[in-house]
Amino acid sequence: MLKAERQKFIMTKIALEQKVNTITLALDLSVSEDTVRRDLNELNKKGLLEKVYGGAIPIAEKPTSVFDLVVVNGGKKDIIGHKALSLIADGQVIIMSGGTTNLAFTKLLPSDLKATIYTYSLPIAMQLAQHPSVEVIFIGGKLQKNAMVTIGMDVVQVLSKLKADICFMGSSSINVRLGLTEMGYEVSLVKKAMMEASDNVVCMVTSEKLDTKMPYVVCELNQLNIIITDLNPDAPILEEYAKAGVQLM
Repeated sequence: MLKAERQKFIMTKIALEQKVNTITLALDLSVSEDTVRRDLNELNKKGLLEKVYGGAIPIAEKPTSVFDLVVVNGGKKDIIGHKALSLIADGQVIIMSGGTTNLAFTKLLPSDLKATIYTYSLPIAMQLAQHPSVEVIFIGGKLQKNAMVTIGMDVVQVLSKLKADICFMGSSSINVRLGLTEMGYEVSLVKKAMMEASDNVVCMVTSEKLDTKMPYVVCELNQLNIIITDLNPDAPILEEYAKAGVQLM
């Protein structure tokens, strides 16, 4: 198969499935994994997909401003947000990570909620700034421009001094064997500090991120108190997560 044909196949598959795996592509195309990696790297350089650990995902549409973030799978994230509402209460100290799942969640918070929310996500801080009764504390640090979150030791040090009732953590990927994983090392450190500062850890993850992995481990599954997905908790794909002892919502 010619390179152009292989790459057309890859782009069609990623459009249909929202992710591709290097090993699976090599089998589908009857080529080596190195050949697939070269194709993915070339498509990544052209801006046609985003190369990630073990495969690729669709390229996210870039917003024209920080006030105009694109929320992919918005319906799934609203389902997760509505489930998470049952975990909040007046008077709580809450930590929120970045990500559009948490951004969707903040838009659902009841207008009479009285709570203190710490976040290192600039878009989430700006969304919360519109809430009439929530005290918002933005944790400053080095700005990671693609995700619009702060990272680095400044963020870790602030988190290490907090004692929160609950944290809501978005996820790049999760699987039963490795637990919660992230693409970036610094982000993984911030999320570890976020967990250490919280009595309860809630992972918010859309179903297409289940059974995927990134290079840097944040925590094992048994360190999470609750996993919230857009699926019914008794969905077959969640069976092994339930066996790991995590509460599913």
